[in-house]
Amino acid sequence: MRDSTTVSMGRPPVSGVTQTRVLAPDMQEVLSVHHWNERLFSFRITRPKSLRFRSGEFLMIGLPDENGKPIMRAYSIASPNWADHLEFYSIKVPGGPLTSRLQHIEPGDGVIIRPKPVGSLVLDALLPGKRLFLFATGTGVAPFASLVQDPETYEAFDQIILTHTTRTASALDYSQRLMEQIAADPDLQEFANGKLLYYPTSTREMTANFGRITARIASGQLFADLAIAPLEAATDRVMICGSIGLNRDLKSALTTRGFEEGSNNEPRTFVLEKAFVG
Repeated sequence: MRDSTTVSMGRPPVSGVTQTRVLAPDMQEVLSVHHWNERLFSFRITRPKSLRFRSGEFLMIGLPDENGKPIMRAYSIASPNWADHLEFYSIKVPGGPLTSRLQHIEPGDGVIIRPKPVGSLVLDALLPGKRLFLFATGTGVAPFASLVQDPETYEAFDQIILTHTTRTASALDYSQRLMEQIAADPDLQEFANGKLLYYPTSTREMTANFGRITARIASGQLFADLAIAPLEAATDRVMICGSIGLNRDLKSALTTRGFEEGSNNEPRTFVLEKAFVG
């Protein structure tokens, strides 16, 4: 058996060949991969020592194509800014230029990373408030996974409400595991206990909370179920990350209630980003 030194490109190793994986300088090593169902997966990679980011930001990550040219897409960082690894949560897009390759990565493979984090789903883009609502659909929960694991979020707000809407019940597994991890972490529980509320909903398969989150906001069912007061622009702050439709509908509902869209340069009462796929 001969040895072969290769640059890992996120592809399974060749059978019968012992590979010594040497990552390219702009790559980070895959630490673990978890496939939640046939459409969703998450993975962890090593974190560059020099990388600094705010919880809620995203990075450009990717893999080389068959010609060695990087295929890059924006991915929200799902791990908090204090973690020693980077976690990402992704959908598997049939025929997608990147995800069709990315879904096959294994521990030890390499993922290209551009260490320049950006994004508007950060605490700095919001004015001070009492409650923080995080509205997500699908993989849009990723930046909020980062935020609800960050002690700074709990220091800034008295209450954090995370809603996660998916089509199927199994697509809620990622956020449900996140809640379990926070509950099992004594350090995070010191901050989150009594402050963090979680509200999962589904739109195609029947679950305890069936229906679109926009309808549950409009009817008041969300607030009744959680025994909390309705949205109030004077004291509440909102982040939205999901489909174009969700972002459009929630933005309209919020502006009607007196909320104003903010940014890093001009903090206001709500911010939004679309969930990244491709």
